[in-house]
Amino acid sequence: MRDIAVRRVDYGYFVRPAEETGTGRARVEPALGYLIEHPERGRLLVDTGMGGDAWVEGHYRPVRVPLAVALKRAGADLEDVRYVVNCHLHFDHCGGNPELAGTPVFAQRAELALARAVESHTLPELVDHAGARVEEIDGEVEVMPGVRIVPTPGHTAGHQSVVVSRRDGTVVVAGQSHDNANLFTSDVLGRHAGVGEQPAWLEYLMAFDPKQVVFAHDNAVWTPGSSQVSLP
Repeated sequence: MRDIAVRRVDYGYFVRPAEETGTGRARVEPALGYLIEHPERGRLLVDTGMGGDAWVEGHYRPVRVPLAVALKRAGADLEDVRYVVNCHLHFDHCGGNPELAGTPVFAQRAELALARAVESHTLPELVDHAGARVEEIDGEVEVMPGVRIVPTPGHTAGHQSVVVSRRDGTVVVAGQSHDNANLFTSDVLGRHAGVGEQPAWLEYLMAFDPKQVVFAHDNAVWTPGSSQVSLP
């Protein structure tokens, strides 16, 4: 039987302004999703690209790859996607959800509460659009054999990551749990050294013994130790 495949999906990029980077300088960041292909249960898509409105266009200057085009480049079509997991519901992670109307979208209860609040932290029309099929979850859940959603709050209260158990090693799709691989690495090393403060969930996530960790806004793949797995 074929193993579970994990493929990167490139949705383009945006410019994070200086006031949001912590460095005093603007930074260009990719917008990445991940297509998980299960040999028995079909395809699950983690994040769907960038939505937008007038404020988003002016503030982040996104350059988009349309969802259908991005999926085609990853070897799939819109109709192939059976499930969606948004790591969280900011505009740059759930922008393509309306194009997948009727597809189950797994989101944490805490994240949905933020998205549906009067002072919403997202573009509400990307969450409760026509034909939306939102599957509210509260905590960890295995959505397909070997594919598990794990809460990783921090960037938002309802942020979640996806753990994929492959025969050649575990891949963690960490979304925006950290802005980049360096920050993730720093937290892992800090935990080992007993220096600084790390997210409470980090030890649990690392107990899956990941061979690779991938991110929503960084092309880098964090690979601990010398073991390698293949990420097309």
